[in-house]
Amino acid sequence: MSELKIRGLRVSVEDKAILKGVNLTVRAGEVHALMGPNGSGKSTLSYALMGHPKYEVNGGEMHLDGVDIMEWSPDERSRAGMFLAFQYPVAIPGVTLANFLRTALNARRKADNHEDKGIPIPEFRKLLKEKMDYLGMDHSFAGRYLNDGFSGGEKKRAEILQMATLEPKIAVLDETDSGLDIDALRTVSEGVGALKGPNLGVLVITHYQRMLNYIKPDIVHIMLDGRIVESGGPELALQLEEQGYDWVREKYSKIAI
Repeated sequence: MSELKIRGLRVSVEDKAILKGVNLTVRAGEVHALMGPNGSGKSTLSYALMGHPKYEVNGGEMHLDGVDIMEWSPDERSRAGMFLAFQYPVAIPGVTLANFLRTALNARRKADNHEDKGIPIPEFRKLLKEKMDYLGMDHSFAGRYLNDGFSGGEKKRAEILQMATLEPKIAVLDETDSGLDIDALRTVSEGVGALKGPNLGVLVITHYQRMLNYIKPDIVHIMLDGRIVESGGPELALQLEEQGYDWVREKYSKIAI
């Protein structure tokens, strides 16, 4: 069973400390929700997990399936089974979604077997149609340029299709609900829910309970000032919805860290 384990992770951006000792373990088959106010370090964690060069790791440990990945490049982490759905996906004019996915899938296959010549086009087309049908997506979507002219909901659905096609071990969803209306949120959340299973661990980063109405978390974490200060069951998200973060700040202020 796959496992992402983080211990004492400290990260800075432009010499400013953002993460100040994060401990977190996400296993395949589990859905974790990470919540917290703006500026608490949630998105910094997501980018640090994928090895973004802007985020300087100052200490701590990061292991995927028992292997230290701290020095790995983003593409090495991706090929090993990690996936990040961006809060603001970038448009790539001239590259169709289908071609992008086939290239990414072939990179993953070649990492597993250097002799792999890539998935044959007919086999890929069949696979892509199956994934799109599973997620309730129109097949014409695959022929459009990646995120070019996409609505907010379409961009996020394209991210979920990438996740379905690449079948990662650990998926990090960085505020996937950002900018979505209620219908798009439901569609995207149901797509994520359809991919849940024993071979996939999910970390959902969100501000709001509403996404967790569709993606049921097993564990909810609260991040404050660069640390995870509280963890609990799904009821913790409901408490935040009702009471906000003031009670967390008050409790946290009394803890010497």
